[in-house]
Amino acid sequence: MSDSREADGPDDEPADRPAGAATDEPDEARLRLTVPDMDCSSCAGKVEGALDREGVLSVDTRPTTGVVVLAYDPDLTDVEALTAAVEGAGYAVADAESDGVADDLFTSPRAIATAVGGAFLAVGLVLEWLLPGLDPTFATVGGVGFLGPWAVTGASVAYLLAVAVAGPPILRNGFYSLRGLSLDIDLLMSVGVVAALLVDLPFEAATLAVLFSVAELLERYSIDRARTSLRELMELSPDEAVVIRDGDEETVPAERVATGERLAVRPGERVPLDGVVREGSGAVDESPITGESVPAEKAPGDEVYAGSINEAGYLEVEATAPASESTIARVVELVEAANGEETRAERFVDRFAAVYTPIVVTFAVATAALGPVLFGGGAETWFVRGLTLLVVACPCAFVISTPVSVVSGVTAAARNGVLIKGGEHLEAAGDVDAVALDKTGTLTRGELSVTDVVPLGDRGADDVLACATAVERRSEHPVAAAIVARGEEAGAAPDGEDATAVTGFEALTGEGVRADLDGETHYAGKPSLFEELGFDLSHAHVRPDGGVVRGRDADGDAPDGASASVTEPESCDHGQYLDLASETIPRLQAEGKTVVLVGTETELEGVIAVADTVRPEAAWVVDRLHELGVDRVAMLTGDNDRTARAIGERVGVDEVRAELLPDEKVDAVRELAADAEGGAAMVGDGINDAPALAAADVGIAMGAAGTDTAIETADVALMADDLTRLPYVVDLSSRASSTIRTNIGASLAVKALLAAGAPLGYVSVAMAVVVGDMGMSLGVTGNALRLGNVEPAEPPAADAPADESGA
Repeated sequence: MSDSREADGPDDEPADRPAGAATDEPDEARLRLTVPDMDCSSCAGKVEGALDREGVLSVDTRPTTGVVVLAYDPDLTDVEALTAAVEGAGYAVADAESDGVADDLFTSPRAIATAVGGAFLAVGLVLEWLLPGLDPTFATVGGVGFLGPWAVTGASVAYLLAVAVAGPPILRNGFYSLRGLSLDIDLLMSVGVVAALLVDLPFEAATLAVLFSVAELLERYSIDRARTSLRELMELSPDEAVVIRDGDEETVPAERVATGERLAVRPGERVPLDGVVREGSGAVDESPITGESVPAEKAPGDEVYAGSINEAGYLEVEATAPASESTIARVVELVEAANGEETRAERFVDRFAAVYTPIVVTFAVATAALGPVLFGGGAETWFVRGLTLLVVACPCAFVISTPVSVVSGVTAAARNGVLIKGGEHLEAAGDVDAVALDKTGTLTRGELSVTDVVPLGDRGADDVLACATAVERRSEHPVAAAIVARGEEAGAAPDGEDATAVTGFEALTGEGVRADLDGETHYAGKPSLFEELGFDLSHAHVRPDGGVVRGRDADGDAPDGASASVTEPESCDHGQYLDLASETIPRLQAEGKTVVLVGTETELEGVIAVADTVRPEAAWVVDRLHELGVDRVAMLTGDNDRTARAIGERVGVDEVRAELLPDEKVDAVRELAADAEGGAAMVGDGINDAPALAAADVGIAMGAAGTDTAIETADVALMADDLTRLPYVVDLSSRASSTIRTNIGASLAVKALLAAGAPLGYVSVAMAVVVGDMGMSLGVTGNALRLGNVEPAEPPAADAPADESGA
């Protein structure tokens, strides 16, 4: 028996093994076993039955990944006993580091035995059908088989040798099934082989033994292909790390790196653990974690994730979590656990199989026993037809049709930066008819920025920004922070400007701020503040060449052309003017922007508009959701109604609900779900949206990379702060649901045709195995693996807005 333990508990704590998920109970330990041959729900049932013993607290079988995770009481049982129980059920336990994928499947002992058995079967067929004159008869044994005497010929000996070589694994597994009272395919095939031998049908016995062994190998190969996608995720994180200790570099296993140690990451290397850059800078490809294809620039203080690739620059990274708790490790664990959860389709299939198999087995026995009596004909003919029905009774193809679809879909999503927390959520996301989107941080970036600067009087845009930045620098208001950031970025007020030049700073509650610059009092605040100071906002002079600076486009540059938010100046006796009160300010506010006026006690200097910028891809995402069949897209926000409607109109949502408290968001989501035939999804950007996410049929969290809470609580987590992954989730889930339905429907249809044709003699034993078992198993698996080819769509460049300003 190989050493297969990966335990976590008070009595099983080897220092050099990957840590399991420890529990809070002092008398509970966890054990993870890799059981490669456990690849269907029937297998999982036998393993669970074997582990139903004293001391075992819970068992979580994950057949699509070949893993068993259990909790046990170390005072009542131990790792050796639990491993022996699994192996006693007929399932070998692999090494703890195994991923359940058999790299040498077709050179394994069973594959070799199957090949040899196939050769003997071929020899028997040649002797019996092609060269009957060369087929010697060694003996005739009478009175043993109820179908007549047995003729021991060269062909029959070849068939018996085929059974002797290829049959033992089948008979052994059948024995374990019988002992566990499990009416599964192993027991049915074992009964078929033994029964065929007892009634002197060596050809049928050999056909069953060889073809079923081939089917098992091909089915395992198909399952391994699905498991390989998970292995690719596991391989993203390197096994070793270069640690800087006492000024020297040392290469050590990643799991032995302690939190707080510094790691050296050179260009072309993968980051071994989650951490924070302390020295160096460079471009890091985070696509393995977030799905974002554009490398992220990293500098001291920035986070990096295990598995990401340092494309350029030398980095020194301080580890912030052990290898077992890295973002990629949690993703792999959650993806693996997700594949162990049953979907609605799986539960239906399990219930159907529990009824279907006993009925068809009963029908098979009745066909063999009663066929000659009721319909006449030879007993051998009806026995073969009953044997064929016995093969048809095996529900393998439609039992595995859903799990392989789930593992393919979930792992494909993970490779594209989307964590789907279970097959149930994969299925549900494809059925939703309504999607609720939070505004701040989801449809918008969640960060205020300056969108417009309108200079007044003799001022220029830089003058207005410089003055506003100086006055607002000491304010803690988010609007002030946005103005200061824009001023520093534009160079109008360099970062670190001598703050002592500003004196007499005062925050005017609910109105704005006041401060003295070079001995003159300046104000920055709401329009009402300047009305109280006596300004006529309906007639504000501008210089002809003063210009208007509008926010920034996707590249961070100020776009060409005048702001559409501001009307053209009108002429007067003293030059040109703007009607701020009736035109400029209402228009800016109608676009959802906060308006700040800047000036002294005697002069208006300018208007600055600040807004939370809409994501450039937001409108495309809403259109794409509609294309994918989502009937209703709503925006939920606690912001004021005017701002919400301006943004909602721009991105094209069907409905806007504004000024909502958290509990009102929950009510809104529930109302959407009640009205939607397929349920509702809620998309938010963090903990503040948690109640609404929980209330939805599918809760989708944005920007979850590195965020423990979002990863643990959301049904679906978009690892990057990338809204374009939302249509991908709906598209992939819809295709997965369609694939599952197709697989189940095709499997049932083929089984029904075979079951109908077998008693009539239209279906042979070989056809039942090749088509009904082997063929359909390969078919449903191949169909499911196509989900791995679904890629996220990208918004056309032409669809990106000309700017990112708030409305």
